Order: sequence, then structure tokens, then C-alpha cells
Amino acid sequence: MRVPVLNAPSLFALTWAKVRNDLWNAACACVLLVLALLCMATPLAAAPATYTGESPVNSQSEAERSGAIKNALAKVVIERSGDAGILARDEVAKAVAKAEQYVLQYRYRRDAVVDPASNAAGMQLILVAEFDRAAVDRMLDGLGLGSGQTSTPVSAAAVDHRIWISGIHSAEDYARGMGYLTRQAMVREAWPLEARGDGILVKVAVAGDFSRWLVRLGEEAVLQVNSANPPIDGIDATLVLQP
Repeated sequence: MRVPVLNAPSLFALTWAKVRNDLWNAACACVLLVLALLCMATPLAAAPATYTGESPVNSQSEAERSGAIKNALAKVVIERSGDAGILARDEVAKAVAKAEQYVLQYRYRRDAVVDPASNAAGMQLILVAEFDRAAVDRMLDGLGLGSGQTSTPVSAAAVDHRIWISGIHSAEDYARGMGYLTRQAMVREAWPLEARGDGILVKVAVAGDFSRWLVRLGEEAVLQVNSANPPIDGIDATLVLQP
């Protein structure tokens, strides 16, 4: 009786086929395990809801950023309250001054603009801030401005005023002064009317009490109020651009 003998190549082929089959089964098991773990995994926490506010800036400096974040939050508060003059309330202005407590992140954007004085096209740098919605809502609730609550409007309609700004010695001074005005939350619009010597005459549309706005303006070291009641016909206040 003859006994069949397997040669070496045949034995190797059978062994490799078994190993390959085992590897395939193991790979399938790993894939199924990963899929099962993914199904059981806890979903990632959603990003916090935010309110978005914007403010034009002249640069990305820390000083500019700090003021712009306050103005961005001020615009959010005005929008949520529906009262353009709400910043005339001391408690609201103090809350907005703490804007850094509510900001989650910020970024910059460049927008194409036209200079109203020279009619020249240019680019305006805009700070876009994202504020913690829940924290801002709590702040508004504490001020009586939350949903379901109403505030008494504080001269919400914008009123035109004429102001004279001195200390304008260069194009950079002009851009800094006008840029600062347009960033103010209570200022709806600002138009340069006349330039003479080191000063410019500007018409500003201010929502809220004008005298209170001047007080707020004087608290920051950009435009200093020289006179809130100058003896000059057609001018409601004189200011000086600080160096």
C-alpha cells in the first residue's frame, strides 16, 4: 500500500491559506468592535451658543481690541433690548464695560468701504466677537432686559448734533478720530462736514441722551470733551483728539 506524501510547496500553501483566513476573521472582528464602540460612545458636547457683535478698528492692538469688544457687546445689548438708547442707563453701561467677561473668541475681517470725505475706496478692519449667549442672557435678566421683560426706551430715536474736533494734524489723526466715533454704540452715523486748521466739523447722529454720551466719551483717552456747551452757533460740543 502506497502512502501519499505531501511535498513542501503544497504544505506551505495550505498553511498560508489558513493563516490568511485567520487574519481576515480577526480584521472583521476588529472592525465590528470599533463600530460597536462608536455607537456606544457619548456624543461630543455641542459648542456653546453665542451672540455675535462687530466693531470697526484701526489696528489689531490690545487697546483697540479692548474698546472694540465693549462696543460689539453694546450693539448686542441694544439689539436684544430693542432700545437704541439703553446705554444711557448707568447700570447697563457698567455691565457693557465688563465685556471681556462674556467674550468667548474674536476674529478680524476686512471690508471694502468708501471714505465719505474723499470718496476714495479702501479697506476697513472689523473685529467680530462671539459672546457666551447664556452669560449675556443672565446679565440682561439681571438688568431687567431679558426675554419677556421690557425696558422704558431712553430717547431711542437718533438725533443729529454737530461737534468740533481739534487736534487733527494728519490723515492718521483723522482716521483715528472718525474711526473712534463710528465705533461708539450710541452713534448711528458720523459725517465730516468741514475741515479747517487742525480741526474738523462732524455731524453725529446719537441715540440717547447727548450729554450722557459726552460723559461716556470723556471716560476714554481718545477724544476729550473740551466744552459740552460752547458759545458757538451751530456747534453742540467741542472735543480734542488726544495724542
